[in-house]
Amino acid sequence: MPRRKNQKSGLSPAPAGSPDFSLEAEILEKFGGPVAGIDEAGRGPLAGPVVAAALILDPDAIPAGLNDSKKLNASRRSELFEALCRSAHVSVAAASRARIDRTNIRQATLYAMRVALRGLSLTPACALIDGRDVPTDLICPGEAVVKGDARSLSIAAASIVAKVTRDRMMNAAGLFYPGYGFEKHMGYGTAMHMQALEELGACPLHRTTFRPVTNVIMGFEPDFEGN
Repeated sequence: MPRRKNQKSGLSPAPAGSPDFSLEAEILEKFGGPVAGIDEAGRGPLAGPVVAAALILDPDAIPAGLNDSKKLNASRRSELFEALCRSAHVSVAAASRARIDRTNIRQATLYAMRVALRGLSLTPACALIDGRDVPTDLICPGEAVVKGDARSLSIAAASIVAKVTRDRMMNAAGLFYPGYGFEKHMGYGTAMHMQALEELGACPLHRTTFRPVTNVIMGFEPDFEGN
């Protein structure tokens, strides 16, 4: 027997445990306007920017297979990234290493989310934001969604765009700062990265307020667990 489609969105129900369009459908009914999903990539690394993506899906042209970016391999993320750029309204913003060190990673992330939302070519009626925080001064009402990339297709799509964008930035960083392996670990505190930090010292992309980097700058020997 064929599955019944969601009466609000026209989409077939997602498999159990996968994001769907139900949160968006509720907001579409409530606000009567487009819904943006917002997510970030790069809060945890020791180097590089944090990147946020804001995205408005076309309910009639949602790429199949959208999911939390962490549940997809790099090849599939890249395919979906290209599909989303063709079918959705997409905006990306980054908060630099300097901003992260000047403020903190939380504030830098909220800044990138706010700028990404403002960059959309279509103003949303409401934004669904992954996590527990809603940035201030948004151009529309915002709603925090805990584990949103596993619940909302719009947030899952934003997570893919943010992740692929940041990974490509870190691949380029590997060319500008050879020896650190940015193209392999994307700035995370792996054993390889910690070894490079110990041997080469910090480069301009390293977040100097993150303790493993601070330890290197101050002359303390870092361990391979990033502490």
